[in-house]
Amino acid sequence: MEFAVLGPLRMQEQGRNYTPTAPKQRQLLALLLLNANQVVSTGTCIEELWDSSPPNSALSTLQSYVLQLRRSLRRVPWIGSLQAARRVLETRDGGYMLTVRNDELDTNIFKSLVREGRAELRRDDAIASSLLGQALALWKGSALSDVQVGPVLRAHLVGLEEDHMSVQEQRIDADLRLGRHHDLIGELSTLATKYPTREGLQSQLMLALYRSGRRTQALEVVHTLRQVLNDELGLEPSPRIRSLHQAILACDPALDVPAHTESLLRLDAADLATAQRS
Repeated sequence: MEFAVLGPLRMQEQGRNYTPTAPKQRQLLALLLLNANQVVSTGTCIEELWDSSPPNSALSTLQSYVLQLRRSLRRVPWIGSLQAARRVLETRDGGYMLTVRNDELDTNIFKSLVREGRAELRRDDAIASSLLGQALALWKGSALSDVQVGPVLRAHLVGLEEDHMSVQEQRIDADLRLGRHHDLIGELSTLATKYPTREGLQSQLMLALYRSGRRTQALEVVHTLRQVLNDELGLEPSPRIRSLHQAILACDPALDVPAHTESLLRLDAADLATAQRS
């Protein structure tokens, strides 16, 4: 099976789609997937589906949604029966648990690639950038972009989005150390516009612009950031931003591409593939 939540909700097998279409069933499936292999209590399910205003029939209606999900699972050839579907989506300990293998769910694959990529940040930026890039490529838009969400899923999505942004910043850091500043300007300009108060992205854009010979534009980023932070949050830029600003004004040689970059850039595709396999 293949399950996806990093974008539109998806449940498919060998290219055939088995994702439920009813909104509440999709919402319940999303909740179970984001808690895969863990029991989700009936109370949590009810809170997600109806927030603070559940109907008197909430428990029986929830049970009917679970039954419909099992019927969707039953349509998968290797499951084939309602009895087998009950082993995939179990009733257990006052709740429900959806059993999913690690390689079946995109969030699990994302976390595994991120874990490997972050480990490589201490050894090889080229491999780290590749692994983190593969993790980011699993995102097909905003998580659960076609699912109505309640309070429980909303909290999960905040965490997922923060993870996504953190990984993106780490991959960009690796690319900056590899001397890829020219290639990053377009991506960073888009991200900096989308997240105008996220100082990590703003500092990365400043550095990419400076290294690309666009010092004036790098300084404009600081000016815009200071205005946005003051207008929206009543804050001044952090010491990190102020230090980077001063370094750009002084054309500090410490801002140049690290000396070891040239040797890293000589890694061709075959070298990188070999390093990833070892």
